[in-house]
Amino acid sequence: QVQLVESGGGSVQPGGSLKLSCRASRYHGYTNRRDCMAWFRQAPGKEREGVAQIDIGSGDTYYADSVKGRFTVSQDTANNTVYLQVNSLKPEDTAVYICAAAFGSWGVCPTARYVYWGQGTQVTVSS
Repeated sequence: QVQLVESGGGSVQPGGSLKLSCRASRYHGYTNRRDCMAWFRQAPGKEREGVAQIDIGSGDTYYADSVKGRFTVSQDTANNTVYLQVNSLKPEDTAVYICAAAFGSWGVCPTARYVYWGQGTQVTVSS
């Protein structure tokens, strides 16, 4: 199985920044279909929201409208690690941020079926 471990969460004031990381035990390595990594967030009383995705093979990235321009997803392929740089944080960004992986997707990463999930890391934005 694939294990995902997140880190980097914390408590910051509005306007602050954090860099979250997610290390995968391994990637599948499909050659003709997409391998995707993604960041989701879950806040109490709200549905889980996909905030950013990255295609491991091509490097293409995707963002939810709510975070576009403030969040950046990147990867270190040599270490099977993806990052989420979160800037200009707002109180509404407060959530558990969860890393996920989908291997062998036929469609672009925002539409992929994510099978593997990490435990999550808490991000709290408050005054």
